[in-house]
This record gives sequence, C-alpha cells and structure tokens, in this order.
Amino acid sequence: MVFTTVKGGTRPYRTLAAFVMVNEYVLEVRNLHTCFAGDCIHEDLNFEVRRGEIFAVVGGSGSGKTVLLREALLLQEPTAGTIRIFGEASRRAEKEGLRQRTGVLFQHGALFSSLTVQQNVEAPLLEHTTLSPRLRHELGCLKLALVGLASESGRKLPSQLSGGMLKRAALARALALDPELLFLDEPTAGLDPASADALDELILQLRDSLGLTVVMITHDLDTLWRAADRAIFLGEGRILAGGTMEEISGSGHPLVQAYFQGNRGRGAREAAWNPG
Repeated sequence: MVFTTVKGGTRPYRTLAAFVMVNEYVLEVRNLHTCFAGDCIHEDLNFEVRRGEIFAVVGGSGSGKTVLLREALLLQEPTAGTIRIFGEASRRAEKEGLRQRTGVLFQHGALFSSLTVQQNVEAPLLEHTTLSPRLRHELGCLKLALVGLASESGRKLPSQLSGGMLKRAALARALALDPELLFLDEPTAGLDPASADALDELILQLRDSLGLTVVMITHDLDTLWRAADRAIFLGEGRILAGGTMEEISGSGHPLVQAYFQGNRGRGAREAAWNPG
C-alpha cells in the first residue's frame, strides 16, 4: 500500500485495487421496493456495485440494511424491482449457480456448532462439489491459512475460538468455493479494536490478492473510512446519500450529518486520513 497526498491530509491508496476496479457491474439494483403489510422498507432503490471494489451499506437501525442483504443473497424476494448479479436477473432457475459464485460472512459467524472448524470450512465443498475427502481437506486447510488461522484451529469447535478467530473461520468458509462476490454482515461487530483493525486489513488484502468484489453492511465507522471504496446511506426508505466516504460524509441531510459528524465519526475520518 502507498499513500497519496490529497486535500485535507494523506489517505491510503491501493494501487492494485484501483487497477482492477472497472465499470463492470457485479451487482445492480434497479427500482427496488420492499413492503411488509403495507409498510414500505425500501422505496425505489437504485445502485450498482463495480467489480473489484469494497461497497458498504450504511444506515441507522431499522433502515432496511439486513432486508437488502437478504434480497441480494436471493433469500428473499423484493416486492418490486430487479436485482442482477453478474448481469443475470435473480430468477429461480439460476439461483443455485449464482449462489456458488458468492460467499457470505454472517454477523455471528453462523458456523455449525457440532462440527469442527475444518469441517465447517469443508461443508460448502461437500455440498457443491464432487471432490475427494483428501482434496476437500487440503482445500479447507488452504482456506484457513488464507485467513491467518493455524491448522490446529481446524480441529477445534467454534465454541473454543475467540471472537476474532471465529470471524476468520467463518470468512474461510465463505471463501471455500472461491467466490467472485463476497457479502459481509457486520464483519467487525463484537471485536476489540485490535482484532477489528486486523480483520479490516485482512479484508483489504483478500480483495487485492484474490480480485474479490465485497459488499458489506457495517456500523463500524473505522471500517467504513479504512476499507470502503464507495457506500450508500439508507434512511426514510430510500438512499439518502451515495458515493465515496468523503462525498457521503459531506451530505447535508440531517440523518447523514448526525451519523458522520459526531465525535466518533470525525475521529474515524481523521484516523483514516492520517494513519501515522
């Protein structure tokens, strides 16, 4: 990583990420409406995620972030509108193929408690491939190493892992099928600052080394400023602001201002712009 001088200070600039980021849309949301019993959560959402970028969905509690994630994961149908992944509309017949090209890290890991970490990582390989047990095991070990976990961790149960290790194990499982698109649901929630910083750095490294496209939901202001290339801010059933973090934080909407211009928001921005 190198640093470039811009107005207001120095900010990290990842040359490889900039190289792979092109105007090819991996995820497109058009005219999305989501209503439950007459109560509309989303009203006419429109945005796209470009290949190779880290894209964040931000907003207060109840703004519809989780519902949007479920719809993008093809777990829930919107009331109206379209979601296209890799240029394909999410029709029922194509869902299985699309899911195999995506990975997801759930907020609390969602690992199978009765399986070892190694078995958890191998689970997608067992379900979606015909690989031999030996090759599945080797690939599982490779994925654990990729996220910084030692082979000994693979023999443990999820309950025997620390919070940071649990997130890494769940991330290894999300990467099992070599996805092109990775969804992260509150990846740093519940972690201490050092573990959260390390996970942010890991996500950036994986994006750059594997050419991943990442869509994440997060409340972590440090993660937003450190990792997100672009973001949207949800509120009042719509997108209140969108663009780079600098563009969003400069929005004049009161909800966006309250979110980013408090002491925590200003501190996170300062830390990202002046990491030294």
